[in-house]
Amino acid sequence: MVVVSQDQVSCDLSGESAILNLKAGVYYGLNEVGTKVWKLIQEPKRVSELWDAILEEYEVEPHRCETDIMALLQDLLDNGLIEVRHEPNK
Repeated sequence: MVVVSQDQVSCDLSGESAILNLKAGVYYGLNEVGTKVWKLIQEPKRVSELWDAILEEYEVEPHRCETDIMALLQDLLDNGLIEVRHEPNK
């Protein structure tokens, strides 16, 4: 599960997003697809839910979608903009 960090603020800029990491004071920009992912993870989401949403909305090969989303999530994590949570066992 991934969700946005509480240590950030963001705004929509005509379909793209600007995010400020409040602890580091660093701005981060997202393109249209990254903004879609960002909006989805305002509430905790499984990575598979993100893949499904992007595959449904954009024409992209499944492998490319997976690779790109994982790279984006890793970058957001490295910059302190998201948190990774483990799902409780059901």
